[in-house]
Amino acid sequence: MKPGNALIAGAGIGGISAALMLSSMGWRCRVLERRLEASEAGAGIQIGPNGTRILHELGVAPALVATVGQPQSIRMRDGRSGKLLSQLPLGDWIADRHGAPYWTAHRADLHAALTHTLRRNADANITLGFEIARIDVAADRVSVTSSDGRHATGDILIGADGINSSVRRLTFGDVPLTSSGRTATRAVIANDTAITQHLGQHVGIWLAPGAHVVHYPVRGGAEIALVVVTQDVARPQGWNTAIDARSMLTKLTGLAPELLAIVERATTWRQWSLVTTPRLPAWSRDRTTLLGDATQPILPFLAQGAVMALEDAEALGRAIDAALDYQAAFAAYDASRRPRKLRVQNAAARNGTIYHLSGAMAAARNLTLRTMPADRLMASYDWLYGYRPVAVR
Repeated sequence: MKPGNALIAGAGIGGISAALMLSSMGWRCRVLERRLEASEAGAGIQIGPNGTRILHELGVAPALVATVGQPQSIRMRDGRSGKLLSQLPLGDWIADRHGAPYWTAHRADLHAALTHTLRRNADANITLGFEIARIDVAADRVSVTSSDGRHATGDILIGADGINSSVRRLTFGDVPLTSSGRTATRAVIANDTAITQHLGQHVGIWLAPGAHVVHYPVRGGAEIALVVVTQDVARPQGWNTAIDARSMLTKLTGLAPELLAIVERATTWRQWSLVTTPRLPAWSRDRTTLLGDATQPILPFLAQGAVMALEDAEALGRAIDAALDYQAAFAAYDASRRPRKLRVQNAAARNGTIYHLSGAMAAARNLTLRTMPADRLMASYDWLYGYRPVAVR
């Protein structure tokens, strides 16, 4: 497809990655961000080899590598007793196996590295405070109008504007958000000698009935990101709601003292409901397509949400580069990505159930983790971390 002008709604991880991918192919990209500041909510993010490979290809890795954590393993523990159940290999093992490392990072650091890399490209720019209120499609272009009356026009429009996507709503109508019955709560704490001795350079996952806790190094190991997922019927208001530390600790009553000692160090917590949406029959219509969480959110129990946005951006760019027109490009993109994301969604949901088991089912899970060779268990995820995009014909 001949390079032209692309409008990209959303200056998050997926939107900036799409702009980087397309601009490397000669496209002029304008990224339209509804917020007045392009930044990333949340705290930590895990980036498997299927994501770090793309960051290297986009030229983002040099701006990020100094700030990442490079964990050597995933330590899975019983959340109540604190006993180690399995230690899955990362570090050199996974890098050698898949040709790229496993990183953990602060979301703000990843976003800053993406934005820094984009701003070095003269054919891409970011417009802030542009909330898309209308989309008009003509035979040879697509135009958008902001809520304050500004206009932008391009050959294609990519909706990378997240779970509450305006592009999705304006293109396909309202899509209901349904609570998954779980809430994620995040914090970041400073690292120190005592924590390092206990945690080391590892991802920790503590499993308990109705809850699990994940932690890993960020900011080059200077800080530790904490994620607590609990079963909650009520849906918190907003995407990034404050919760006091005392309320946070009541969610973890009965868990291992060494885990609580770590969690108690955090003073600032932010929470949001983990939601699902119905599957769209298509991700594209006319000159518009969707990317990342705008297609459908993925529960975080494989740590793949942001990485799926990176994969989407790569696949969409490859499809556009190989196709004769946007219809063929969007069709190839949809066909290549839909089965992959469905498999990831299903695997993540299954992990969420396994993490929160109780009674005899939890005992069976723990026995399996203790007895199965760790490298064999990790190898069962080769389909996830060793992914390469399907060749576009």
